Amino acid sequence: MANKNILKSGLHALVWKERKLFVAKCVEVEVASQAKTRSQALTNLEEAVELYFEDEKVKTPTLSHLELIPLSGKLGYA
Repeated sequence: MANKNILKSGLHALVWKERKLFVAKCVEVEVASQAKTRSQALTNLEEAVELYFEDEKVKTPTLSHLELIPLSGKLGYA
């Protein structure tokens, strides 16, 4: 599985498909990537997260009980 390092680090990735590309976003920090395949999007995200933390002395946020909850349909777009 391509996201072993993210899981080992305690970080989580959310992956979805937008048209022809897969988007992978780290839930805990504002880092995202994309690619033609799910696996490559996760690999790209790994690299982006590594670069994000490379120069930063940032403590990895800890989240628990993550839920994906749909918002109401009153957002004004479809």
